[in-house]
Amino acid sequence: MNRYQTVRPEQKYTAKMFDREFPTEDACLEYVKEKRFPGGMALCVNCGVERKHYRVSGRTSYACHACGNHIYPLAGTIFHKSTTPLRTWFFVIRLMASTRVGISAKQIQRETGVTYKTAWRMMKQVRKLMADERKLTGPVEIDESQFGAPDANKHRGLLRQHSKTTVLGIVERGGRVVTRVLPDATKESILPIVGEVLPPKTMIYSDESATLALVRWMGMSHKHSTVNHSESYVNGYAHTNTIDGFWSLVKRGIKGVYYQVGAEYLQSYLNEYAFRYNRRKVMRPMFALLAERTTAQVCPSAREQRLAAKPE
Repeated sequence: MNRYQTVRPEQKYTAKMFDREFPTEDACLEYVKEKRFPGGMALCVNCGVERKHYRVSGRTSYACHACGNHIYPLAGTIFHKSTTPLRTWFFVIRLMASTRVGISAKQIQRETGVTYKTAWRMMKQVRKLMADERKLTGPVEIDESQFGAPDANKHRGLLRQHSKTTVLGIVERGGRVVTRVLPDATKESILPIVGEVLPPKTMIYSDESATLALVRWMGMSHKHSTVNHSESYVNGYAHTNTIDGFWSLVKRGIKGVYYQVGAEYLQSYLNEYAFRYNRRKVMRPMFALLAERTTAQVCPSAREQRLAAKPE
């Protein structure tokens, strides 16, 4: 059996498993509540102490057993004030987590029955959960890439207009990746990202980019080795095959699934691909890793504002 063609039991999450874990709306709401308020215990803003909260029939809220004040587990999350069924949200999360090269909003529309506008917004919200702020450890490969329409299809009057978007990628050998959309490929844009993501004395491999050659002078004692792509693709340990493979995965996905991505949305799409890439070796279902982030506060809720406004 080819081990690369099988899914390990720890990573497997099938449609039957999803139906068994989330059969109803109540099951989805209970999942979010348990992740945000384990056991229904939460700080009551009226009582000022932590109390047990019980489900309110017919509403997506839980009431304090002492004063009856309601808490809303969905408040402030990506589900905030959404009229779309909660189980549909979780189904979309499963679809986005189970694919390798992405899934289109049109396919989400076909699978769930929602409108295209709703499907697009749901995917945009889920991508907010896929954003990571992380630091990497060496050795790493660094390379920049250009995203945008090819010049061959442009009108003659548009050929001189710069329509490509620059993206910087930093990847650990056999590990995680960080991608950032940049305004340009100058040292003022690239070097601050390198200093933010990498610790001092990191071994860096790259092509013979004049900008990346300046990492030696950042005051962080980085070690830098390059490969000349006009002559070969490997120079001892120096190569950029890992980051080139990630760029290939992203560009095939965008071209085959999304066709085109605007510069203002490109970072969120890169976050989606990086999220799955960084967790490809984690021995847990990708859906479970993403579903745990659904309690993240992406917009301010009334309860959080009241708690923040209270004097200590």
